[in-house]
Amino acid sequence: MTETLIQGIIDALGGSVGKEVIVFIISMIPILELRGALLVAGPLLGVPVTSAVPISIIGNIIPVPFILLLITPVFRWMKGMKIFRPMVEKLESKAMSKSDKIEKYDFWGLVLFVGIPLPGTGAWTGSLIAALLGIKFKKAFPAVILGICMATVIMCFISYVLLGGVNLLG
Repeated sequence: MTETLIQGIIDALGGSVGKEVIVFIISMIPILELRGALLVAGPLLGVPVTSAVPISIIGNIIPVPFILLLITPVFRWMKGMKIFRPMVEKLESKAMSKSDKIEKYDFWGLVLFVGIPLPGTGAWTGSLIAALLGIKFKKAFPAVILGICMATVIMCFISYVLLGGVNLLG
C-alpha cells in the first residue's frame, strides 16, 4: 500500500514539480512522513542528502503543532456529528492502543515512539497520542522534534548508506 501511495505521488507530481517538492510533500503525509520521504529522496529520486534532510525535517514538523494544539477540539466537534463519530472513535482507539510506552516513559517514551521507524509510529501518531493523553505542548513538541531528529539519522543511514550505496567514510 505504501509503495503504491508513493508511486502515485511521484507519478502525479513528477513532471510538474521538482524532486525536492515531492520529498517535502511526502514528508508531510501521515504514514509516510520523513521516513518515506528519505526513502524516496535517496534511492528513487537521487536528491542529495544535504537537501533531503532539511526538506524532510521541515515537512515532517509542519503538521505537529496543529495536531498537538487542535486535534482534541476538532475530534470533540467531529464526535458531535453522527457521521464522523465512528471514524474519530476508531482513530482514537487505534492511537491509544499504542500509547502504553508513551504513558509509562512520558517524554522519552514519546521521543522513542516518534524516533524509531516502525510501522504505526512517527510524528503524526506520536502527536495524536500526546494530545489525547493531555501532554502539554511545551513538553510534547520538543519530544516530537527530538524523535524526528532520531528518525532522520536512522533513515539517512538506511536510505543513503544501505540502499543508496553512499560511503560515509570517504
